[in-house]
Amino acid sequence: MKIVLAQQNYHVGNFESNTKKIIAAIEEAKKQQADIIVFSELSVCGYPSRDFLEFNDFINKCYAAIDEIKQHADSIAVLVGSPARNTIREGKDLFNAAFFLYEKEIKAEVHKTCLPTYDVFDEYRYFEPAYEWNIIRFKGKRLAVTICEDIWNLGDNPLYRICPMDKLMEQQPDVMINLSASPFDYTHDEDRKAVIKSNVLKYKIPMFYCNAVGSQTEVVFDGASLVFDKDANLCKSLPMFVEAVEAVTLNDDGTIDAPIIEPASRVPDKELTPSGLEPELNIAQIHAALVMGIKDYFSKMGFTKAILGSSGGIDSAVTLALAVEALGKENVRAVLMPSPYSTEHSVDDAVALSKNLENPYDIIRINNVYESFLATLKPIFKDLPFSLAEENIQSRTRGNLLMAISNKFGYILLNTSNKSELATGYGTLYGDMAGGLGVLGDCYKMQVYELAKYINRNKEIIPGNIISKAPSAELRPNQKDSDSLPDYSILDKILYQYIERRQGPNEIKAQGFDAALVDRTLKMVNTNEYKRNQFCPIIRVSPKAFGVGRRVPIVGKYLS
Repeated sequence: MKIVLAQQNYHVGNFESNTKKIIAAIEEAKKQQADIIVFSELSVCGYPSRDFLEFNDFINKCYAAIDEIKQHADSIAVLVGSPARNTIREGKDLFNAAFFLYEKEIKAEVHKTCLPTYDVFDEYRYFEPAYEWNIIRFKGKRLAVTICEDIWNLGDNPLYRICPMDKLMEQQPDVMINLSASPFDYTHDEDRKAVIKSNVLKYKIPMFYCNAVGSQTEVVFDGASLVFDKDANLCKSLPMFVEAVEAVTLNDDGTIDAPIIEPASRVPDKELTPSGLEPELNIAQIHAALVMGIKDYFSKMGFTKAILGSSGGIDSAVTLALAVEALGKENVRAVLMPSPYSTEHSVDDAVALSKNLENPYDIIRINNVYESFLATLKPIFKDLPFSLAEENIQSRTRGNLLMAISNKFGYILLNTSNKSELATGYGTLYGDMAGGLGVLGDCYKMQVYELAKYINRNKEIIPGNIISKAPSAELRPNQKDSDSLPDYSILDKILYQYIERRQGPNEIKAQGFDAALVDRTLKMVNTNEYKRNQFCPIIRVSPKAFGVGRRVPIVGKYLS
């Protein structure tokens, strides 16, 4: 049996585009004389659709798309993901479903059982869990079709008391086919292989796993669809971060008609999520995810041009380089806005960066605007000493100028704040925290430096001085980040333990970190939640990003 995996980039709610893309893949699979083509979870409407699912018109359009797609499922079977109305029993109005289309009919409907309710997922808000489990018989094969759930450890969650594959195995299936929308994070690639392998070893039948690709605002899907034979050998791996439609032949004995990429002995047999002080990073994957995140945000929103403040620092440099790669050099405008405390070498570094990237740039000195603010405020400020207020006026001046240019010319402002700064509140609301999309908001400062080195892997794009100099906001004379924050090499490790690994203060201190430093760091994180709550969407690359996946009280007392 020849099975095609269609790893495609969908646009939430864009039924015309999604349907056209699905039908094009079906026609391509027909040319390859495939028996079945498999699409990813909720492919018809895009994932995650969130509260769009509460609109009856949205669901009507899902069904209209299914009706159009099934006309092309004549000589080929099609497995496509879509919401399905619950007309059978009490509960939520919808199922997260897979439709099996053949001979221009809906031959079967499979419902998702284990609905994730953690991190960026909130499926139980919208969907009713499945209550019956049946294989699909097709051309002499018994297909066990599942939707994402069977590839993850089910744990003790009471919603997950029933494992759909355990139920389906009672009917002796020949193959598992899984429709998935599994988001990217930098710990997830090897985890995914390991968990799929464990399922294949448990059930001793092949697995065809089709994952979505593309970015939906903050959530990035990496694709990397997989095929394992009955012995848990990895026989096919679709590329990461690009669309692909590829055919694989399943033999009657459960083997795959393709060379073994990784034998079962080499594929990880346990989850590899980092448990130490630092995560193991694949910088190339993070780079690709951020470029895709920028590109898809702009293309799916109908935007073409970006603007950002270029300071001569590492964060704006990396953001600018990523944006140029994603959108094209002519579509990214950098604005240099030196203040009385900016050093000339920072201006020179920012100019050199834009010349290397060949993107347009402007230099707007903010001295006069800054002095005007101070003069206006003098009757109120009187002779009080220089403080954070005067520093933030510079940052907010820059934010105002960037937004003015953005409004005038139709640019989208890219925010350049990193995760270390956002965690500790080292940023100015309505100033350097302004923007439509946070590019580096899920990358710690030391990870930003690694990205800079990766960007320079073939030639110097980011000037070496930007990478080597001490980071500074340059809002007062001789300012350094280290005046306000612990050294990033230590700070980032503490933040990772607290945010990604959810370790409490005693657990972090037990790892050998200075107790006072841990208390200080965690207090900064918790007391600055109000700032992050007003921040723009952040491209997610870690297991726990700020935004929809991390929900803590703004006025909570814990560790504050």
